Amino acid sequence: MGRIRLKQVKKSFGDITVIPPLDLEIDDGEFVVFVGPSGCGKSTLLRLIAGLEDTTAGNIEIDGKDATGLPPAKRGLAMVFQSYALYPHMTVRKNIAFPMKMAGMEQAEQDKRIAQAAAALNLTDYLDRRPGQLSGGQRQRVAIGRAIVREPAAFLFDEPLSNLDAALRVGMRMEISELHKKLDTTMVYVTHDQVEAMTMADKIVVLQAGVIEQVGSPLELYRTPRNKFVAGFIGSPKMNQLDGPEAAKHGVHTIGIRPEHIDISKTEGTWQGTVGVAEHLGSDTFMHIHGIPGCDPLTVRAGGEGDVKHGDTVYLTPQMEHLHKFDTQGLRVA
Repeated sequence: MGRIRLKQVKKSFGDITVIPPLDLEIDDGEFVVFVGPSGCGKSTLLRLIAGLEDTTAGNIEIDGKDATGLPPAKRGLAMVFQSYALYPHMTVRKNIAFPMKMAGMEQAEQDKRIAQAAAALNLTDYLDRRPGQLSGGQRQRVAIGRAIVREPAAFLFDEPLSNLDAALRVGMRMEISELHKKLDTTMVYVTHDQVEAMTMADKIVVLQAGVIEQVGSPLELYRTPRNKFVAGFIGSPKMNQLDGPEAAKHGVHTIGIRPEHIDISKTEGTWQGTVGVAEHLGSDTFMHIHGIPGCDPLTVRAGGEGDVKHGDTVYLTPQMEHLHKFDTQGLRVA
């Protein structure tokens, strides 16, 4: 079991409130990602769940029991940090075994759990190596293995991939997702990278200044963002947002349109602009178009074989069925 419930949880440091009172439910077996810009409170929220920070007010329940006052070791959770925090003088086997040894577990049970974790993480051939003989991705897997053997109610990940290079991050992202399917255990994952959130999560929690802006599946947040903040944060490249006369034509303060929902032509269209920087990514080209009232530049996604170049005049037409509308408060109206 790994159900976590936060009831009016608040965190303050002196007179400064970093997490205003919030409610959140994480169901057993869910992969939940906390995402938001730096300083939004996502790591603090994770540390409150882990017990590494004391709550100022409110309650945290784990599997129906009040865990608010419990120390981290009594909460039945396992945390994987951004830094691997491995013991350099110990082998992989001993690093993974460390929490079990501290708990006084019998050697036979330790050996069984180490073998199972190593097999799940493709570490069987590395058990007798030391961390200095491993790659960054392998070290991260050892840190995850050390958490697995505790058989926790839930895993808590605090930006575990941020120290890895781009290729390793993609690989580890898939490995953690596969591990979630194998273990069928609750995972709560913190990242500032919305691509990680979109590709890994069952449920995303978008935070800004300690406030939960929206909770939902990746596609829910992508298709129906509650406000301009979520609309601009979820999706890569981010949604174009236009103010002024173009929005007024639709009776709202702001309209939003994603780069992939704009048709581009050299002859006719709703908006006329000039091509600036074009980012060629092979299968796609992202063009930054200048001269569009209320949004400069505006980003358009086109095919990778497009023949449009810097300085060209182009015409853009938004796909009306994909138009998003927001009021003066930045809230979604359609």
